[in-house]
Formats: sequence, C-alpha cells, structure tokens
Amino acid sequence: MYRIPILQMGSALLVTIQVDLEDQTALQLQDDLASRIETTGADGVLIDISALEIVDSFVGRMLASISGIARVLDANTVVVGMQPAVAITLVELGLSLDGVKTALNVRRGMQLLAHAVDGDQRDPG
Repeated sequence: MYRIPILQMGSALLVTIQVDLEDQTALQLQDDLASRIETTGADGVLIDISALEIVDSFVGRMLASISGIARVLDANTVVVGMQPAVAITLVELGLSLDGVKTALNVRRGMQLLAHAVDGDQRDPG
C-alpha cells in the first residue's frame, strides 16, 4: 500500500498529496498524521492538494476528519492548492469542510498557520 509522506517544517507538518487518493490510502494518511501530531507536538498541519484533479465524497469527508482530529490534538489545519474543479465538486457534494482553513498556495498556508499559532499564544484563556 502507498503511504503519503509527512514532512516536518518547524512546528508544522506538511503533507503533499501527489496521487489520487484511494480510500485505504486516505485512511492510512489519517492514522499516520494523528500519530505524527502526537509524537512531534506539531501545532499545524498543511495539506497540499494541488495535484488532486478529482475528489469524491469520501476524500472530502477525510479532509474534514483530519482537520477535526488535528484540532482535538491541538493543531490547526490548512488545505492549500485546491483546483477550481475540486472546489466545485466539494460544493456540489454538499461538503463544506467545516473547521478546515484554506489558502491558495503553500506560502500563504504557512503564513496562515503562523498567524493562528501566534493568535493562540496571545490568547489568555
């Protein structure tokens, strides 16, 4: 089975999805990412989906699920590089990806994660 690589960049984890996700690969990514967040103490997860040309409802739910898992483990999630066709498909499927922040590219995504972490550190509550 193919495993999606997870790279650490500072306090964030970077996942670049270069292949169309099969269900089993997506589930494995979810498990691997949860483990890596726990072991590294990462405070952010950036998922680059710029190579994905099509998505189905399972992949859309998996992205939302990863964001929820990361949030429970005290990490923010940003999805970057979404193709217009992918965005249209997600909307047509009725998947709003609640809790998932998006950015146009990796640079903007990393800025968004850095801003979220700075905001969390300033929050007295």
